[in-house]
Amino acid sequence: MTTLSPPSALFGPEYTQNPYPVYAWLREHSPIHEFRFPIGDVRMWMVTRYDDVRALLGDTRFSTEGRKWGSEAFNALGLTAGTGSLLEDGISVVDAPAHTRLRRVAMGAFTPRRIATWRDTISRIVNETLDACARKGEIDVLDDYAGVISSTVLAEILGIRIERHAELVENLSRCFPADPALQAEVPQAFSAICDYAADIVAEKRLSPGDDLTTALLDGTEGGERLTDDEVVAMVASIALGGGDTIRAFLGSAILALIDHPGQRDLLVADPSLAPAAVEEFVRYDAPFTTVMFRLAKEDVTHGGVTIPAGDAVIMCQAAANRDPARFTDPDRLDLLRENNRHLGWGHGIHNCMGAALARLEGEIAVPAFFRRFPDLRLVGDRADVRFIESFALRRIDSLHVEVL
Repeated sequence: MTTLSPPSALFGPEYTQNPYPVYAWLREHSPIHEFRFPIGDVRMWMVTRYDDVRALLGDTRFSTEGRKWGSEAFNALGLTAGTGSLLEDGISVVDAPAHTRLRRVAMGAFTPRRIATWRDTISRIVNETLDACARKGEIDVLDDYAGVISSTVLAEILGIRIERHAELVENLSRCFPADPALQAEVPQAFSAICDYAADIVAEKRLSPGDDLTTALLDGTEGGERLTDDEVVAMVASIALGGGDTIRAFLGSAILALIDHPGQRDLLVADPSLAPAAVEEFVRYDAPFTTVMFRLAKEDVTHGGVTIPAGDAVIMCQAAANRDPARFTDPDRLDLLRENNRHLGWGHGIHNCMGAALARLEGEIAVPAFFRRFPDLRLVGDRADVRFIESFALRRIDSLHVEVL
């Protein structure tokens, strides 16, 4: 391990605003980097090169099950995703074979017919939201556009009007705090999200419909059905992935096109670029800088570095997606980029289950925004646009524009 230090502290204020210089340094000098996590001062490792991240995400010697495989120090911090809630045994956390069963049953609800109907739903919601933005004249892209779309789409897909979206966003931010003093609130935040999901499931049991929650309640695969707790955990996972994460994704994509007017003009002129553009937005600045913690189930030696059993590893997909060994000119937004096999949706068994929905929202909402408002103007200085301080979620705090 090198004795040098990256240009700014991992997960510090400077890092949260622009982590990419830190990632470049780590890829060059310490690609499997030992450090002390700021919450609890626990030893961890960060992996930043594309080939290493991809390989280790598919390596069964690493687990997402923190309670089972994490060190005592790691588990004392409550850093396992969903800690203290039903999400601890949810699809995002458990390993095979439990994960295999959950995913098989759940994906039966994501039928081609249902996904096809989402396109019409998203298009209608996007147009309604654009009309509302036009009436305001000056908007916050995060609250008035991206946030409205993500919450309304999520509500319709799950089959219930989600009026507590602000509460959901607040609890999501509490799940990944930047301030170590707030770590004690994490279990309550995950539990609140599960309570929120339980309300949805209870309502759909009483009033089933043609929606994803009802499909999960009714779904079977090979005679297997999800338990009530598993359905609640699944709906909670979808709410987590389809709420503030989509809001963050749309906000960053719109900011990227404001920063790159030539790429914006390409997309507006050629709607067929939308699917490729979404992949490039995710590669360039994804809503999560890392996947969930992976725990070494045994001593693992990779790239000349031995990671001890029980240690937590951060597979940094944001760093991998800017690796010049994999992507030409990786710090440039290029909607025409070819062979764009980024890791923004994850890799291995825990790849993003909601990728189809996220792609659709990006393909429809981002180009539509610039078609409706070709002469929009950023309010204030670009340097004043700030990202929230979070060790995992990368989201702009606000983005004020005048829609002309």
